[in-house]
Amino acid sequence: MNSENQEQNIILIVDDNPTNLKVLFDCLADSGFKILVAQDGEDAIEQLEYALPDLILLDVMMPGIDGFETCRYLKTKETTKDIPVIFMTALSETVDKVKGLSIGAVDYITKPFQHEEVLARINVHLRLRNLTKKLQENSLRLEKEVKERLKAQQELLQLTPELEKRAEERTAELQQANQQLQQSEARYREQAKQLEIAFRQLKETQSQLVQSEKMSSLGQLVAGVAHEINNPVNFIYGNLAHAKQYTQDLLYLLDLYAKHTPSTPPEIQEYAEAIDLEFLVKDLPQLLASMKIGAERIREIIQSLRNFSRVDEAEMKPVNIHEGLDSTLLILHNRLKGGSNHSAIQVVKEYGDLPLVECYAGQLNQVFMNLIANAIDALEEYDKERTSQDNQAYCKQIRIRTQVVDDNLVSIRIADNGPGMTADVCQHLFEPFFTTKPVGKGTGLGLSISHQIISKHGGQMQCISDVGKGAEFIITIPIRARSPQLAH
Repeated sequence: MNSENQEQNIILIVDDNPTNLKVLFDCLADSGFKILVAQDGEDAIEQLEYALPDLILLDVMMPGIDGFETCRYLKTKETTKDIPVIFMTALSETVDKVKGLSIGAVDYITKPFQHEEVLARINVHLRLRNLTKKLQENSLRLEKEVKERLKAQQELLQLTPELEKRAEERTAELQQANQQLQQSEARYREQAKQLEIAFRQLKETQSQLVQSEKMSSLGQLVAGVAHEINNPVNFIYGNLAHAKQYTQDLLYLLDLYAKHTPSTPPEIQEYAEAIDLEFLVKDLPQLLASMKIGAERIREIIQSLRNFSRVDEAEMKPVNIHEGLDSTLLILHNRLKGGSNHSAIQVVKEYGDLPLVECYAGQLNQVFMNLIANAIDALEEYDKERTSQDNQAYCKQIRIRTQVVDDNLVSIRIADNGPGMTADVCQHLFEPFFTTKPVGKGTGLGLSISHQIISKHGGQMQCISDVGKGAEFIITIPIRARSPQLAH
């Protein structure tokens, strides 16, 4: 947005925190906006009686009526209902953000403020508002022109026969005017199309921000849990070897006592029988061995969680793709193994000899998680559609195949033998908010975001499927990055 347009735009900032008001006032004023300030919801409503801004930055947590109630009131007023409202909040719960958007807000800004993000979001919504105003003005002008043309046609019908010649001339003029009107309507449709595209892009951007924030929080949680568990497990694992040696020494000492003391006192003999000493001597080493196996299993799970989250890797690095796949499978192990309500899913791994691939490991692991979890969902839903006898004879399977396809490309294929999909469904798979899952089980964002992640890595992602023949997702990505930086 250029400086001339910014000088015409008025922004109302509503916040009870003087520090926040000053930060936003300085940032926006330096960018050429006209600023109004209110310290609570009542003050903002009163100011709107005298001056209408082009956009409102509204704090959520305020004394008196909070931001949600203030926004709800503004959306009921005819004069303020169309003014875009952007919430400012330190709340990170998705439900609070959804609540704000559902009562009429167009966006949210998280505290502490990032100046570039604040300006970017404000400029986007001001452009949308200006486009909407222009669209309404064009619509009113077109309606007026249509009424004038209709009135002129009615007047022509009332003219006397003597004016037929003039009527023909006037008709020619009207035809030319109608042609211009059609051209105006064509321009109106083009503007409406551009507005629809801008709105769709904004909606998609919002969904990506929500999903990105969710995955970031999940990665931090996983890494934190893995770190907290790792220390005590290492302590246990490190002391198991000493415990085993100490136990062997004690058992050997006990054996020496028994060998050199043939006459055991009755009290010791009774206690040995009470604790079943013979069984204890045999079982204790096995118990320690089981504890070691369990500790090793926990360490493997922790390492898989750390590999999956990769929260400490903010730049592209050479990564072992197979480690990411194995970590994802380990995290989903509980869903893959059999249960009382479903049979186990067999995983067939056909790994090729892959070199290290330059990528964002955390983002790529997110793609693997989405694809494998979707395959599991499809196989579980397939179970519900068939009889128990059919399910017993049916072996559910997920096949993962990797290979090098040329000098700088690797492919990862993830296939299942589930119900498959129609060609029409396959065409819409990567569109935002498209889902085949029941209401409440899917958002329609997983495959869309996965497709964007692969595209930003310079790769491609496609789906091959047919009804009754399962589905296969094919990912191809470059071994070495084609661009110096990729957006997260």
